Amino acid sequence: MTNTEVQIGIIGGSGLYMMDGLENVRELEINTPYGRPSDVLIVGEIDGIPVAFLPRHGRGHVHSPTEVPYRANVYALKKIGVEWIISVSACGSLREDMKPGHIVVPDQIVDFTRFRKSSFFGDGLVAHISVADPFCPELSALLADAVAEVEPTVHRGGTYITIEGPRFSTKAESRVFRSWGMDAIGMTASPEVFLAREAGICYATMAHVTDYDVWHESEEPVTLQMIIENLQANADRAKAALAHLVPLLAAWEGKQCQCVTALSTAITTRQDLIPEQVKKDLGLLLDKYLK
Repeated sequence: MTNTEVQIGIIGGSGLYMMDGLENVRELEINTPYGRPSDVLIVGEIDGIPVAFLPRHGRGHVHSPTEVPYRANVYALKKIGVEWIISVSACGSLREDMKPGHIVVPDQIVDFTRFRKSSFFGDGLVAHISVADPFCPELSALLADAVAEVEPTVHRGGTYITIEGPRFSTKAESRVFRSWGMDAIGMTASPEVFLAREAGICYATMAHVTDYDVWHESEEPVTLQMIIENLQANADRAKAALAHLVPLLAAWEGKQCQCVTALSTAITTRQDLIPEQVKKDLGLLLDKYLK
């Protein structure tokens, strides 16, 4: 198995630090222009299909949501050939009918973070990427189908708002987010989803509802203990859903969706003005678009 054969990447969130069921496992230490990723990449096979797993917060949960090296994580997965990223994360519900224990595959996102590097571009290279549909529609549909095999209540679509964290919302904030029409709330989907699009990688999220945030008057306010307990209960379902998804992806014909070529019309800077170091750092993303 060579690096370029690893097309499927899984980023595990809180409570999912290892991927059971992987065979022929090896660990890859990857360096990137943005430093090291959250942890080593754990590469193995599911039913003979190569898969790379990366714990977003690192094993032992050492990175806060703001401190996660998002650019390094996405770049590292791109470097080994990943074309599809499935993110597994915890989320709070902002809707009565989206209950703890349910799974959401969102189709829209609102970025309410403030302190994160949300793009690979800058430093003399400008690119304006299209993210009207931030989550890959085709990959999200496949993911929802796989989730439905193990969880009868899967919400297909919904708007996910990402807050900075690491603190949870105030009641006032939670009520405002509901008034805006948000469906779920979490701390890590941004900027991950945008970086994946810049890198030409299809991206979808399996978000596990762990709580009602703090807006629900008849429920206890969210706590870390509540989230971890619910995540541990959901971990087996997440792994089972991923086991269903991997063969679907291996046979998927939608490998040339618009996510893959999003950067082709996004580069604004005249090529002869792009700094050489930037060209070198971003060659993995840029080379096929530069003359």
